Amino acid sequence: MPTPTLTLTGPGVPMFRGNPAHTGVNPGPGVERPPRLVWRFETGGFVRLSSPAVAGGLVYIGSNDGYLYALDAATGDQRWRFMTGESGFSSPAIADGLVYIGGGDSYVYALDAATGEQRWRFKTGGSVGSSPTLASGVVYIGSYDHYVYALDGATGEESWRFETDSLVRSSPAVAAGTLYVGSLGGSVYALDAASGEERWQFKTGDDVGSSPAVADGLVYVGSEDGYVYALDATTGEERWRFMTGAMVWGSPAVVDGVIYIGSDDHYVYALDGASGEERWRFETGGWVRSSPTVVEGVIYIGGDDNYVYALDRATGEQLWRFKTGYSVFSSPAVVGSVVYVGGYDNYIYALAEG
Repeated sequence: MPTPTLTLTGPGVPMFRGNPAHTGVNPGPGVERPPRLVWRFETGGFVRLSSPAVAGGLVYIGSNDGYLYALDAATGDQRWRFMTGESGFSSPAIADGLVYIGGGDSYVYALDAATGEQRWRFKTGGSVGSSPTLASGVVYIGSYDHYVYALDGATGEESWRFETDSLVRSSPAVAAGTLYVGSLGGSVYALDAASGEERWQFKTGDDVGSSPAVADGLVYVGSEDGYVYALDATTGEERWRFMTGAMVWGSPAVVDGVIYIGSDDHYVYALDGASGEERWRFETGGWVRSSPTVVEGVIYIGGDDNYVYALDRATGEQLWRFKTGYSVFSSPAVVGSVVYVGGYDNYIYALAEG
């Protein structure tokens, strides 16, 4: 395949959901017309829950072969890879020349973003499927040992840890000095980001692997009980809940007062952020466990039916879909005019406007 020319200028996507508040907004400008495959890179295992981070001309993503990969964003050529342990399902995060990721071997790693050289690692008591969130020089991350950790980004030194009621797969969101995270015990927690002190706890009806999004004084999160919840960010009081037709694994995106989220009932939903009223729904051919990415007027999301979709943000109308070799649970990262996403078929894809 010839070396492509891609539009890669502008800011990148430094972490899962794009920013500490986890709104799911990417810089774009995105791909509004049916795309062409620019490159694909084969890993040694399926790319299930790890989603790409993009910075400095590199794409970083984990695979269940246990490696974190750094790929040239324009060509897909491998720059380096780093073994994180038994599996790789955390999404990476990038700041200050370092890339952070959780490993199946119970460690949180900090690596040189250019070379992959290990700078530090921090041992937890279980696999780390939670994706790191970076805010004010601190790495916030959960572990299957039931704890949420705050680590110094430069040294890996532990600032605090907080014990939840179960495993933590959810990635913490951080906004206005508060951390929000879910547990597989069905709880949503609000913690003081500086001290780890609990501010409130809200109980849903099932596991919360979904990562919260914070906007307009509210916390939005999905649960495997089938509901999407809106909670008061200060008190944890429930403002509304919306019932989908099945489990909600993915994480919401929120922009301009509208929530976007997928469900195992095969639908992608747009909900009014203030009331929970349904604006539109779009039917795919399978579970929707990918988390939506928003760029200007377009929603990008993967489906269990092997497609990556681009939907009109206002109407839910399909703009295009791209067929991969298997399910797409990874969430797209959109930088410049390129969509990057991982697939259950072991591949990482780069799609640009055709």
